[in-house]
Amino acid sequence: MEQILINLVAGALGGNAAGKASPSFDLGTLGNTIAGLVGGGVLGQLVPLVLPAVTAAATSGNFSIGSIITNLIAGGAGGAVLTAIIGAVKNKAA
Repeated sequence: MEQILINLVAGALGGNAAGKASPSFDLGTLGNTIAGLVGGGVLGQLVPLVLPAVTAAATSGNFSIGSIITNLIAGGAGGAVLTAIIGAVKNKAA
């Protein structure tokens, strides 16, 4: 459960950071947050599939700082990437 929360929070922050860093990707605060939540949640769930060590640490109860940092990076990156993609598509359509 902690992993999902970390991914969602990091994704929301990453989405807002990406939106504010590039006005062409900005979806507004609410749009950036929603896109970030979704992107962070999705990518954050895919990282443990790619990096089995993260899953092993989480299930063994030894949820280390390294695992938390991995989830923060994955969630933030996922949020930023999805916000950028949605922003680019929105601006191209306009």
